[in-house]
Amino acid sequence: MKVKYFSDTDTAHIEFTDKNVHETKAISENICIDIDEKGQIVSMTIEHAKESAGLWEFSYQELPSQTA
Repeated sequence: MKVKYFSDTDTAHIEFTDKNVHETKAISENICIDIDEKGQIVSMTIEHAKESAGLWEFSYQELPSQTA
């Protein structure tokens, strides 16, 4: 996964995979997702990221698998 933030436009781009984009869908006024030909998410773009997504800080945490 790659996360890019463009401060000049306050845009965040999250790339989940490097597959080819088949279609882009608007989820809301500020959020679009790109999907591959099988309907799986490829990436997400968030416009006005600090305002609309609260993107003031980014962190990543991988949690251990839980067994029953």
